[in-house]
Amino acid sequence: MRRRDLIAVGTLALAGSAATAAAASDAPAAAGGLSINIAGVGLPIISDGRIRNYVFVTVSLSLAPGQAPDQLRAKEPYFRDALVRAAHRTPFVLAGDWTQVDAPAVCAMLMRVAPSISGAGSIVGAQVALQAPRRRTGMRQS
Repeated sequence: MRRRDLIAVGTLALAGSAATAAAASDAPAAAGGLSINIAGVGLPIISDGRIRNYVFVTVSLSLAPGQAPDQLRAKEPYFRDALVRAAHRTPFVLAGDWTQVDAPAVCAMLMRVAPSISGAGSIVGAQVALQAPRRRTGMRQS
């Protein structure tokens, strides 16, 4: 890995930990409820059977009223695992762009697996808050 890639990944990890710390403050989200962040998950961009890029995403999960953020924060590794497994099985690729993931597909997948991970009705919404591609140049398909 080149030095600038290491610096970029380190910066993403630092930003992800800051976002997680901000989510840990239990401050109400913009929608009026609590949320937890799943920060810094690297999703592959696979096209024609080859890995073309990685996009690091931060996903915000909105909690249902009455849910304890600490209990659901303990389930974060399970959400990460489900997200990475799904991204390798069926990549979240946008047609013609290798620098972004298909955010609605990521959110829909998380909402499908949320009841089995955290219990029915505990997660009411998902949103891709941040996307940071590993490579930014030369990543458009022709």
